[in-house]
Amino acid sequence: MGMMAGGPIRIVTVDEQPLVHEGLAVTINRESDMVVVGSACRGIEALDAVRRHSPDVVILDLVPPDMPGDELARRILVESPRVRVVAISSRKSYLAIRRALRAGVTAVVFKTAQNREFVQAIRQVYAGRRVIPGALASHLAEHFTDEVLTAREVQVLELVAWGNRNKEVAARLSIADDTVRMHMKSILGKLAARDRTHAVTIAFMRGALRLVEAP
Repeated sequence: MGMMAGGPIRIVTVDEQPLVHEGLAVTINRESDMVVVGSACRGIEALDAVRRHSPDVVILDLVPPDMPGDELARRILVESPRVRVVAISSRKSYLAIRRALRAGVTAVVFKTAQNREFVQAIRQVYAGRRVIPGALASHLAEHFTDEVLTAREVQVLELVAWGNRNKEVAARLSIADDTVRMHMKSILGKLAARDRTHAVTIAFMRGALRLVEAP
């Protein structure tokens, strides 16, 4: 695809690691129909970059240090609905990817992808198409036919991960003990987990939990 009539595809990259920005910029800027106009390492910086540079596409690592990737994608799209978001993710972060897709992410590219795959994904989303690797689409269809964990269920599971019992979780969230038990039953069912510890492990592996410090 050559240069668009309105100029090159404008891109903002969001990743915690400067080397990733540099690599993406080199790959993208050698293409005649696209250009990196800004970059950010944190979610708040990303929102500012989108406001300042008015990109067509945002390339977003799903684990920015200051907020969940799906929340950042949602906030970007609320402010700039015409922006297309391409998520970069590890192959194992299935739940994080599912949450990102529900937030409005248009494409998913694995961190192990070749440069041409990034470039192709950018062109496809700019043209209005969705890009989801076939193996990922099959896995999501097989394992995530039910709704993913709700925001409240994630809160409950985070507190459980820190060793809190149901009564302590209820006190922290100002909800009834029975409500916590209901949430835990739902979590175990959605994750097909044997017990609380297994549920926490699965959620970590799939990217649903990111515990930096005790809540």
